[in-house]
Amino acid sequence: MLRFASSPTHDMNIGDLRVAIYNYIVAKQRSEDLIVRIEDTNKDKNVEGKDQEILDLLALFGIEYSQIIYQSESVRFHTAMALQLMHEKKAFSCFCSDNWIDKKREEAKQDNNPYMYDDACRNLPDELVIDNMSPFCIRIKKPDDSKDLDSFVIMSQEKKPMYDFSCAVDDMLNDISIVICDEDKAKSTSKQELVRSSLSYDKKIEYVYLPTIDDTTSIKSLLEDGFLPAAIINYIVNIGRKESRAILSMNEAIELFDISKLSNAPVSFDISMLRDINKEHLKALDAKELSRYVGFADEEIGKLARVYLEEVSTTKELKSKIEPIFATKSIPGELKASADILSKTIKNAPYFKEYGDFEKYIVNESALKGESLSKPLRVLLTGNENGPDISVIYEYIKNYIGEIVK
Repeated sequence: MLRFASSPTHDMNIGDLRVAIYNYIVAKQRSEDLIVRIEDTNKDKNVEGKDQEILDLLALFGIEYSQIIYQSESVRFHTAMALQLMHEKKAFSCFCSDNWIDKKREEAKQDNNPYMYDDACRNLPDELVIDNMSPFCIRIKKPDDSKDLDSFVIMSQEKKPMYDFSCAVDDMLNDISIVICDEDKAKSTSKQELVRSSLSYDKKIEYVYLPTIDDTTSIKSLLEDGFLPAAIINYIVNIGRKESRAILSMNEAIELFDISKLSNAPVSFDISMLRDINKEHLKALDAKELSRYVGFADEEIGKLARVYLEEVSTTKELKSKIEPIFATKSIPGELKASADILSKTIKNAPYFKEYGDFEKYIVNESALKGESLSKPLRVLLTGNENGPDISVIYEYIKNYIGEIVK
């Protein structure tokens, strides 16, 4: 069993999606289930609707899972496990105040030492614990020979389970076999392993840590900017492969991706690489499907859009090229007189299959030539003063001339 754990406190970013995709790929490769865990126990930071947004994005990217678990619904299990540890003398009540802990942290900092709890409350006599009315948290007992772990808090003074404790218990209850996560979670592993061993859980969970991506670009913003889900998946998979420019589908990624061969080097989010991959995925779409991204369902408009893919890389940029063709034109003042003549000429023109015949007709009828013809004609037909050869554009808009020149 694998799990994708996500917090509903922020927009899903490129690093979050990478974790989801890698977990999904490995789950498919191992023929194991993937579950989604919404880590929503921090009620103060949860953003309403973010949990559903996470699930919607997973669906959009084709990431299938067998179960959704809300961590807040498992608190009764966390509490039961904490009580078990208390009963077995593997955890203890800590009455140290926040001010006292802050004082100890500051002392450690001044001595250039990492702060570690000094076990001040670990061996309090039972009668002092029972009679003590002060607020207390619950700490798990560190191993006697541990130099890296202290007796860390597993339940807060408000009796809310702490992050590492919740995750350790949840991974145990869900029989997780491998955890694929960002490397900033690595410091939590030894804590979570201590929790599970203290609960006599002896299954060894494998951990894979992904190098940090130095960017928090949200997936929602990438989609809004016109990047295709397939291209984003392709880019993310390429981060972990030597053949970083290869164009891959999800199915090909499942076949080729090897989680054991990931580089340990930090990763920079390369938007130019994503743009190149996105352009290739757009080019691979059939013409009618491509046309849908610019508001049509027409093969000719899809072919027209493909012409503009030499200039742009996203559906948003592509739409910005196609929309002016069908919009009311804003004619620059110096071109207006010629444009008015051309507009009347084109409206009265018969249908021409070939651009050469169309051009010959309007030259004869308008008496315009040179730039007095070419510049206003381009604006009338495309809404822009620059762009691909107008004869190429005409091939795909000739059936729409009546809608374009209004």
